[in-house]
Amino acid sequence: MVRLTDLPDYEREHLLSKAQPPLGPPAWTHLTKDLAELRVALITTAGLHFRDDPAFEFIDSTFRPISGNEDANNLVMSHSSVNFDKTGFTEDVNLVFPIDRFRELEAEGRIGSLADVHYSFMGAGLNPGAFKQSASQVAGLLKQDKVDAVFLTPV
Repeated sequence: MVRLTDLPDYEREHLLSKAQPPLGPPAWTHLTKDLAELRVALITTAGLHFRDDPAFEFIDSTFRPISGNEDANNLVMSHSSVNFDKTGFTEDVNLVFPIDRFRELEAEGRIGSLADVHYSFMGAGLNPGAFKQSASQVAGLLKQDKVDAVFLTPV
């Protein structure tokens, strides 16, 4: 494991700026439906979007909708970090956005349905508080789509 003292100044300062107080106890909720009845959405912080959508900037708190009807193999990744290897994504999008696995779960009746739209954020560069507005917006969109559960793939 690398030590902070071994990092370049800019990277050390960037990481130290992310020191946050503990989040506190988790806010657990209890399922009111069986898994086979849940409507599920995927959210990733891999900076995914379709080629025609605007790319994510390095410091970007916005999100990109990902239609559940589109071919996930057409997604591109604008996540940029020297600490992140995109090789797995280029070989199989499901490593960071497991849409095909969830389509299989839906077909098998293990989950009720998939959301019409899923969402991607850029997971680098900003402190968590910067995402408050976008996260609230996505929460409203998920509610409109009657989503019961979210599967998050943090990258």
